[in-house]
Amino acid sequence: MAIIKKIATTETYPVRLPVLRKGKPVESCRFDGDDLETTLHFGLFLDQELVGIVSLFKKNNPVFLEKNQLQIQGMAVLENHRKKDFGKALIIQCEEECKNQGADLIWFNARMEACGFYEKMGYQKTGTPFAIPDVGEHIIMFKNNKNE
Repeated sequence: MAIIKKIATTETYPVRLPVLRKGKPVESCRFDGDDLETTLHFGLFLDQELVGIVSLFKKNNPVFLEKNQLQIQGMAVLENHRKKDFGKALIIQCEEECKNQGADLIWFNARMEACGFYEKMGYQKTGTPFAIPDVGEHIIMFKNNKNE
């Protein structure tokens, strides 16, 4: 059975590295804001093995007018554990945390190939695609948290 619990920043690295930073040095796994008191990291464990992660940052995007925004970053599931709804469970965990914190909006920069996954969960695209150097093509996606 899978369980989700809060984890430390460095505990995300064994999943961030092979999924999000493949072939790059482990230092590339550190994100700006990772160690802020307001940042949360969640790990999804299957039989005590960490197989998925997501981080939630208190960060406003000027594209949106909402005052209290949270940003999802670093959502990743190990390749041999995909297609088992683990990513969906991690996003739902973030949405619950957003509700707990009274956030108006949840947003993130989605990899283009992941947009379909997020759209099925009710997220919308906004703006035009853009490149994140050494990472790839992304687009901003969001969900208003107040109408859920």
